[in-house]
Amino acid sequence: MKIFLVILGWLTVLFTGVAGQDKDYLDKNWKEVSTKMPEKWYGSDAALAVAENVLLCQKEIGGWAKNEPYHHPMSEKDKALVIAARHEAGATIDNGATTMEMRFLAKVYDQQGGEVIKEGFVKGLDYLLEAQYDNGGWPQFYPKRGEGHYSAAITYNDNAMVNVMVLLKEVYEGHKDFKALTLSAELKDRARAAIDKGVTCILNTQIIVEGKPTVWCAQHDAETLEPVKARSYELPSFSGGESTGVVLLLMSIENPTDEVVAAVKGAVEWFETYKIEGLRIQWFEDEGGDPDRMVVKDPDATPLWGRFYDLEKVVPFFCDRDGIKKWSMAEIGRERRTGYGWYTDKPSAVLKKYPEWRKKVGLNEPL
Repeated sequence: MKIFLVILGWLTVLFTGVAGQDKDYLDKNWKEVSTKMPEKWYGSDAALAVAENVLLCQKEIGGWAKNEPYHHPMSEKDKALVIAARHEAGATIDNGATTMEMRFLAKVYDQQGGEVIKEGFVKGLDYLLEAQYDNGGWPQFYPKRGEGHYSAAITYNDNAMVNVMVLLKEVYEGHKDFKALTLSAELKDRARAAIDKGVTCILNTQIIVEGKPTVWCAQHDAETLEPVKARSYELPSFSGGESTGVVLLLMSIENPTDEVVAAVKGAVEWFETYKIEGLRIQWFEDEGGDPDRMVVKDPDATPLWGRFYDLEKVVPFFCDRDGIKKWSMAEIGRERRTGYGWYTDKPSAVLKKYPEWRKKVGLNEPL
Protein backbone atom coordinates (compact mmCIF):
# COMPACT_ATOMS: atom_id res chain seq x y z
CA MET A 1 0.00 0.00 0.00
CA LYS A 2 2.85 2.38 0.85
CA ILE A 3 4.25 2.05 -2.69
CA PHE A 4 0.94 3.02 -4.27
CA LEU A 5 0.51 6.01 -1.99
CA VAL A 6 3.98 7.19 -3.01
CA ILE A 7 3.05 6.74 -6.68
CA LEU A 8 -0.19 8.64 -6.23
CA GLY A 9 1.53 11.43 -4.37
CA TRP A 10 4.27 11.77 -6.99
CA LEU A 11 1.84 11.85 -9.85
CA THR A 12 -0.71 14.15 -8.18
CA VAL A 13 1.90 16.90 -7.93
CA LEU A 14 2.32 16.75 -11.70
CA PHE A 15 -1.35 16.78 -12.65
CA THR A 16 -2.19 20.36 -11.68
CA GLY A 17 -3.87 22.16 -14.57
CA VAL A 18 -4.98 19.06 -16.47
CA ALA A 19 -8.63 20.13 -16.31
CA GLY A 20 -7.98 23.04 -18.63
CA GLN A 21 -6.38 20.97 -21.36
CA ASP A 22 -7.88 19.62 -24.55
CA LYS A 23 -10.17 16.69 -23.68
CA ASP A 24 -10.69 15.26 -27.18
CA TYR A 25 -8.90 12.09 -26.13
CA LEU A 26 -11.81 11.31 -23.78
CA ASP A 27 -14.04 10.73 -26.81
CA LYS A 28 -11.70 8.04 -28.15
CA ASN A 29 -11.49 4.41 -27.08
CA TRP A 30 -8.62 3.12 -24.98
CA LYS A 31 -6.95 1.35 -27.91
CA GLU A 32 -6.67 4.65 -29.78
CA VAL A 33 -5.42 6.56 -26.75
CA SER A 34 -2.93 3.89 -25.71
CA THR A 35 -0.97 3.75 -28.96
CA LYS A 36 -2.42 5.96 -31.70
CA MET A 37 -2.26 9.51 -30.36
CA PRO A 38 0.20 12.05 -31.85
CA GLU A 39 3.66 11.47 -30.41
CA LYS A 40 3.75 14.83 -28.66
CA TRP A 41 0.52 14.07 -26.82
CA TYR A 42 2.32 11.44 -24.75
CA GLY A 43 4.41 14.28 -23.35
CA SER A 44 1.35 16.15 -22.08
CA ASP A 45 -0.05 16.49 -18.58
CA ALA A 46 -3.16 14.74 -19.87
CA ALA A 47 -1.10 11.67 -20.81
CA LEU A 48 0.55 11.73 -17.40
CA ALA A 49 -2.88 11.81 -15.77
CA VAL A 50 -3.85 8.74 -17.77
CA ALA A 51 -0.60 7.08 -16.70
CA GLU A 52 -1.73 7.51 -13.09
CA ASN A 53 -4.83 5.46 -13.82
CA VAL A 54 -2.87 2.82 -15.72
CA LEU A 55 -0.37 2.38 -12.89
CA LEU A 56 -3.08 2.38 -10.28
CA CYS A 57 -5.03 -0.32 -12.13
CA GLN A 58 -2.02 -2.58 -12.70
CA LYS A 59 -2.64 -5.87 -10.92
CA GLU A 60 -0.24 -6.94 -8.21
CA ILE A 61 0.93 -9.74 -10.49
CA GLY A 62 1.90 -7.19 -13.15
CA GLY A 63 -0.78 -7.38 -15.85
CA TRP A 64 -4.07 -5.60 -16.44
CA ALA A 65 -7.76 -6.34 -16.92
CA LYS A 66 -9.30 -6.00 -20.39
CA ASN A 67 -11.70 -3.51 -21.94
CA GLU A 68 -11.21 -0.83 -19.29
CA PRO A 69 -11.29 2.89 -20.24
CA TYR A 70 -8.11 3.79 -18.38
CA HIS A 71 -8.09 7.23 -19.99
CA HIS A 72 -11.29 8.29 -18.23
CA PRO A 73 -11.11 10.17 -14.92
CA MET A 74 -11.48 8.08 -11.76
CA SER A 75 -13.20 9.23 -8.60
CA GLU A 76 -11.54 8.76 -5.23
CA LYS A 77 -14.06 6.00 -4.56
CA ASP A 78 -13.08 4.26 -7.81
CA LYS A 79 -9.40 4.50 -6.88
CA ALA A 80 -10.02 3.02 -3.43
CA LEU A 81 -11.87 0.08 -4.98
CA VAL A 82 -9.04 -0.52 -7.47
CA ILE A 83 -6.40 -0.52 -4.73
CA ALA A 84 -8.46 -2.93 -2.63
CA ALA A 85 -8.83 -5.33 -5.58
CA ARG A 86 -5.24 -5.35 -6.79
CA HIS A 87 -4.46 -8.67 -5.11
CA GLU A 88 -7.57 -10.39 -6.42
CA ALA A 89 -7.57 -12.77 -9.37
CA GLY A 90 -5.04 -12.41 -12.18
CA ALA A 91 -4.66 -10.49 -15.41
CA THR A 92 -5.14 -11.11 -19.12
CA ILE A 93 -3.73 -10.66 -22.62
CA ASP A 94 -7.20 -10.91 -24.20
CA ASN A 95 -8.35 -8.05 -26.46
CA GLY A 96 -4.90 -6.46 -26.35
CA ALA A 97 -4.89 -6.14 -22.57
CA THR A 98 -1.51 -5.75 -20.82
CA THR A 99 0.41 -5.22 -24.06
CA MET A 100 -1.61 -2.04 -24.78
CA GLU A 101 -1.00 -0.67 -21.29
CA MET A 102 2.72 -1.46 -21.57
CA ARG A 103 2.98 0.26 -24.93
CA PHE A 104 1.20 3.30 -23.50
CA LEU A 105 3.60 3.50 -20.55
CA ALA A 106 6.57 3.18 -22.90
CA LYS A 107 5.30 6.07 -25.02
CA VAL A 108 4.79 8.29 -21.96
CA TYR A 109 8.21 7.37 -20.61
CA ASP A 110 9.81 8.14 -23.97
CA GLN A 111 8.42 11.68 -23.78
CA GLN A 112 8.56 12.38 -20.05
CA GLY A 113 10.63 9.81 -18.18
CA GLY A 114 9.59 8.86 -14.65
CA GLU A 115 10.95 5.87 -12.76
CA VAL A 116 7.52 4.70 -11.56
CA ILE A 117 6.40 4.53 -15.19
CA LYS A 118 9.43 2.44 -16.13
CA GLU A 119 8.86 0.22 -13.11
CA GLY A 120 5.26 -0.34 -14.22
CA PHE A 121 6.45 -1.35 -17.68
CA VAL A 122 9.07 -3.75 -16.31
CA LYS A 123 6.52 -5.26 -13.94
CA GLY A 124 4.27 -5.88 -16.95
CA LEU A 125 7.16 -7.47 -18.81
CA ASP A 126 7.86 -9.77 -15.86
CA TYR A 127 4.19 -10.77 -15.88
CA LEU A 128 4.29 -11.73 -19.57
CA LEU A 129 7.43 -13.77 -19.09
CA GLU A 130 6.04 -15.51 -16.00
CA ALA A 131 2.75 -16.33 -17.73
CA GLN A 132 4.40 -18.28 -20.56
CA TYR A 133 4.03 -22.04 -20.44
CA ASP A 134 7.12 -24.25 -20.57
CA ASN A 135 6.00 -25.36 -24.04
CA GLY A 136 6.16 -21.73 -25.22
CA GLY A 137 2.46 -20.89 -25.34
CA TRP A 138 0.57 -18.19 -23.48
CA PRO A 139 -2.82 -18.58 -21.82
CA GLN A 140 -5.44 -15.91 -22.23
CA PHE A 141 -5.60 -15.39 -18.46
CA TYR A 142 -2.92 -15.94 -15.82
CA PRO A 143 -2.89 -17.35 -13.20
CA LYS A 144 -5.51 -19.74 -14.53
CA ARG A 145 -9.07 -19.35 -13.29
CA GLY A 146 -9.55 -23.01 -12.43
CA GLU A 147 -9.34 -26.45 -13.94
CA GLY A 148 -11.04 -26.73 -17.28
CA HIS A 149 -11.57 -23.03 -17.97
CA TYR A 150 -10.94 -22.19 -21.62
CA SER A 151 -8.81 -19.17 -20.73
CA ALA A 152 -6.02 -21.56 -19.71
CA ALA A 153 -5.65 -22.77 -23.30
CA ILE A 154 -2.86 -21.54 -25.55
CA THR A 155 -4.66 -18.60 -27.12
CA TYR A 156 -4.28 -17.26 -30.65
CA ASN A 157 -7.81 -15.83 -30.53
CA ASP A 158 -7.88 -12.08 -31.20
CA ASN A 159 -4.08 -12.19 -31.63
CA ALA A 160 -3.56 -12.66 -27.87
CA MET A 161 -0.31 -14.65 -28.08
CA VAL A 162 0.83 -12.81 -31.20
CA ASN A 163 0.47 -9.43 -29.46
CA VAL A 164 2.72 -10.64 -26.67
CA MET A 165 5.36 -12.02 -29.01
CA VAL A 166 5.42 -8.91 -31.18
CA LEU A 167 5.98 -6.75 -28.10
CA LEU A 168 8.74 -9.03 -26.81
CA LYS A 169 10.36 -9.08 -30.25
CA GLU A 170 10.38 -5.28 -30.37
CA VAL A 171 11.77 -5.10 -26.82
CA TYR A 172 14.61 -7.45 -27.73
CA GLU A 173 15.36 -5.75 -31.05
CA GLY A 174 15.39 -2.27 -29.50
CA HIS A 175 12.38 -0.82 -31.30
CA LYS A 176 12.23 2.96 -31.06
CA ASP A 177 9.21 2.88 -28.71
CA PHE A 178 11.27 1.02 -26.11
CA LYS A 179 14.74 2.53 -26.52
CA ALA A 180 14.27 5.25 -23.90
CA LEU A 181 13.51 2.60 -21.27
CA THR A 182 17.14 1.34 -21.51
CA LEU A 183 16.12 -2.12 -20.41
CA SER A 184 18.82 -4.41 -19.07
CA ALA A 185 20.55 -7.00 -21.22
CA GLU A 186 19.17 -9.65 -18.88
CA LEU A 187 15.58 -8.58 -19.57
CA LYS A 188 16.20 -8.47 -23.31
CA ASP A 189 17.75 -11.94 -23.21
CA ARG A 190 14.70 -13.25 -21.36
CA ALA A 191 12.48 -11.69 -24.01
CA ARG A 192 14.51 -13.34 -26.77
CA ALA A 193 14.32 -16.73 -25.07
CA ALA A 194 10.54 -16.35 -24.70
CA ILE A 195 10.21 -15.51 -28.40
CA ASP A 196 12.16 -18.64 -29.37
CA LYS A 197 9.95 -20.79 -27.13
CA GLY A 198 6.86 -19.12 -28.58
CA VAL A 199 7.92 -19.92 -32.14
CA THR A 200 8.48 -23.54 -31.13
CA CYS A 201 4.95 -23.63 -29.71
CA ILE A 202 3.54 -22.15 -32.91
CA LEU A 203 5.26 -24.82 -34.99
CA ASN A 204 4.10 -27.57 -32.64
CA THR A 205 0.47 -26.44 -32.66
CA GLN A 206 0.13 -26.04 -36.43
CA ILE A 207 -2.52 -28.49 -37.61
CA ILE A 208 -1.02 -31.20 -39.82
CA VAL A 209 -3.24 -32.95 -42.36
CA GLU A 210 -1.85 -35.92 -44.29
CA GLY A 211 1.66 -34.81 -43.45
CA LYS A 212 1.13 -31.20 -44.61
CA PRO A 213 1.12 -28.14 -42.32
CA THR A 214 -2.05 -26.08 -42.60
CA VAL A 215 -3.21 -23.37 -40.16
CA TRP A 216 -4.10 -23.11 -36.46
CA CYS A 217 -7.12 -23.24 -34.22
CA ALA A 218 -7.99 -20.16 -32.17
CA GLN A 219 -7.09 -22.14 -29.03
CA HIS A 220 -4.95 -25.18 -28.39
CA ASP A 221 -4.84 -27.39 -25.32
CA ALA A 222 -1.99 -26.37 -23.01
CA GLU A 223 -0.92 -29.99 -22.54
CA THR A 224 -1.78 -31.94 -25.70
CA LEU A 225 -1.52 -28.93 -28.07
CA GLU A 226 -4.64 -30.16 -29.86
CA PRO A 227 -7.34 -27.72 -31.09
CA VAL A 228 -9.90 -27.00 -28.35
CA LYS A 229 -13.07 -24.95 -27.88
CA ALA A 230 -13.33 -21.67 -26.00
CA ARG A 231 -16.79 -20.15 -25.58
CA SER A 232 -19.79 -22.26 -26.55
CA TYR A 233 -19.81 -20.98 -30.13
CA GLU A 234 -16.02 -21.09 -30.56
CA LEU A 235 -15.47 -24.75 -31.39
CA PRO A 236 -12.28 -26.55 -32.43
CA SER A 237 -11.54 -25.60 -36.02
CA PHE A 238 -9.17 -24.44 -38.68
CA SER A 239 -9.21 -20.69 -38.02
CA GLY A 240 -9.08 -18.44 -41.05
CA GLY A 241 -8.95 -15.30 -38.93
CA GLU A 242 -6.63 -16.07 -36.03
CA SER A 243 -4.09 -17.88 -38.22
CA THR A 244 -3.36 -14.64 -40.08
CA GLY A 245 -1.56 -12.97 -37.19
CA VAL A 246 0.43 -16.13 -36.53
CA VAL A 247 1.67 -16.31 -40.13
CA LEU A 248 2.55 -12.60 -40.26
CA LEU A 249 4.58 -13.05 -37.09
CA LEU A 250 6.47 -15.99 -38.60
CA MET A 251 7.10 -13.97 -41.76
CA SER A 252 8.69 -11.21 -39.66
CA ILE A 253 11.45 -13.50 -38.43
CA GLU A 254 14.88 -12.69 -39.82
CA ASN A 255 16.72 -15.74 -41.18
CA PRO A 256 13.84 -18.18 -40.59
CA THR A 257 14.59 -21.85 -40.12
CA ASP A 258 13.46 -24.44 -42.66
CA GLU A 259 10.66 -25.36 -40.23
CA VAL A 260 9.37 -21.78 -40.12
CA VAL A 261 9.52 -21.50 -43.92
CA ALA A 262 7.57 -24.75 -44.28
CA ALA A 263 4.98 -23.53 -41.76
CA VAL A 264 4.39 -20.29 -43.66
CA LYS A 265 4.26 -22.05 -47.01
CA GLY A 266 1.74 -24.60 -45.72
CA ALA A 267 -0.51 -21.89 -44.25
CA VAL A 268 -0.42 -19.85 -47.45
CA GLU A 269 -1.38 -22.89 -49.50
CA TRP A 270 -4.30 -23.46 -47.12
CA PHE A 271 -5.42 -19.82 -47.43
CA GLU A 272 -5.30 -20.08 -51.21
CA THR A 273 -7.23 -23.36 -51.26
CA TYR A 274 -10.03 -22.31 -48.94
CA LYS A 275 -10.63 -18.68 -49.85
CA ILE A 276 -14.23 -17.80 -50.67
CA GLU A 277 -14.83 -15.72 -53.79
CA GLY A 278 -17.95 -14.03 -55.11
CA LEU A 279 -19.58 -13.32 -51.75
CA ARG A 280 -19.80 -10.32 -49.44
CA ILE A 281 -21.48 -9.53 -46.13
CA GLN A 282 -24.25 -6.95 -46.23
CA TRP A 283 -26.01 -5.15 -43.40
CA PHE A 284 -29.76 -4.52 -43.65
CA GLU A 285 -32.76 -3.76 -41.44
CA ASP A 286 -35.19 -6.58 -40.70
CA GLU A 287 -38.97 -6.19 -40.61
CA GLY A 288 -38.80 -4.81 -37.09
CA GLY A 289 -36.20 -2.21 -38.02
CA ASP A 290 -33.36 -4.03 -36.27
CA PRO A 291 -29.93 -4.36 -37.89
CA ASP A 292 -29.07 -7.71 -39.39
CA ARG A 293 -26.50 -9.25 -41.73
CA MET A 294 -26.67 -11.58 -44.68
CA VAL A 295 -24.37 -13.12 -47.25
CA VAL A 296 -24.97 -11.93 -50.82
CA LYS A 297 -23.45 -12.92 -54.14
CA ASP A 298 -21.11 -10.36 -55.66
CA PRO A 299 -18.69 -11.34 -58.47
CA ASP A 300 -16.60 -8.26 -57.72
CA ALA A 301 -16.22 -8.98 -54.01
CA THR A 302 -12.75 -9.39 -52.56
CA PRO A 303 -11.90 -12.83 -51.12
CA LEU A 304 -13.26 -13.86 -47.74
CA TRP A 305 -12.46 -16.69 -45.38
CA GLY A 306 -14.59 -18.27 -42.71
CA ARG A 307 -13.42 -17.52 -39.22
CA PHE A 308 -13.91 -21.20 -38.36
CA TYR A 309 -13.69 -24.23 -40.66
CA ASP A 310 -14.84 -27.69 -39.66
CA LEU A 311 -11.85 -29.94 -38.98
CA GLU A 312 -13.26 -32.77 -41.14
CA LYS A 313 -15.32 -31.09 -43.86
CA VAL A 314 -13.06 -28.02 -44.11
CA VAL A 315 -16.02 -25.73 -44.73
CA PRO A 316 -17.06 -22.71 -42.65
CA PHE A 317 -19.44 -23.29 -39.76
CA PHE A 318 -21.53 -20.99 -37.57
CA CYS A 319 -22.98 -21.35 -34.07
CA ASP A 320 -25.45 -19.85 -31.69
CA ARG A 321 -24.65 -19.97 -27.99
CA ASP A 322 -25.93 -23.55 -27.89
CA GLY A 323 -22.74 -24.66 -29.67
CA ILE A 324 -24.57 -26.54 -32.44
CA LYS A 325 -22.84 -26.20 -35.80
CA LYS A 326 -24.76 -24.72 -38.70
CA TRP A 327 -23.47 -24.49 -42.25
CA SER A 328 -24.69 -21.03 -43.20
CA MET A 329 -24.83 -17.72 -41.34
CA ALA A 330 -28.55 -17.46 -42.11
CA GLU A 331 -29.24 -20.52 -39.95
CA ILE A 332 -28.15 -18.93 -36.67
CA GLY A 333 -30.00 -16.34 -34.64
CA ARG A 334 -29.67 -12.61 -35.17
CA GLU A 335 -27.85 -12.13 -31.85
CA ARG A 336 -24.82 -14.19 -32.92
CA ARG A 337 -25.21 -13.38 -36.61
CA THR A 338 -24.75 -9.67 -35.94
CA GLY A 339 -22.63 -9.88 -32.82
CA TYR A 340 -19.69 -11.94 -34.02
CA GLY A 341 -17.27 -11.89 -36.94
CA TRP A 342 -18.00 -15.10 -38.87
CA TYR A 343 -16.14 -14.04 -42.01
CA THR A 344 -12.82 -12.28 -42.39
CA ASP A 345 -10.61 -10.81 -45.10
CA LYS A 346 -7.49 -10.85 -42.91
CA PRO A 347 -5.60 -13.61 -44.80
CA SER A 348 -5.40 -11.22 -47.76
CA ALA A 349 -2.62 -9.44 -45.85
CA VAL A 350 -0.60 -12.66 -45.85
CA LEU A 351 -1.18 -13.34 -49.54
CA LYS A 352 -0.15 -9.77 -50.36
CA LYS A 353 3.15 -10.07 -48.50
CA TYR A 354 3.92 -13.61 -49.55
CA PRO A 355 5.56 -13.03 -52.99
CA GLU A 356 8.13 -10.63 -51.54
CA TRP A 357 8.72 -12.90 -48.54
CA ARG A 358 9.30 -15.89 -50.86
CA LYS A 359 12.06 -14.01 -52.65
CA LYS A 360 13.59 -12.91 -49.36
CA VAL A 361 13.86 -16.46 -48.02
CA GLY A 362 14.88 -17.97 -51.36
CA LEU A 363 11.75 -19.96 -52.21
CA ASN A 364 11.86 -20.41 -55.97
CA GLU A 365 9.29 -23.14 -56.61
CA PRO A 366 5.77 -22.00 -57.54
CA LEU A 367 3.05 -21.92 -54.89
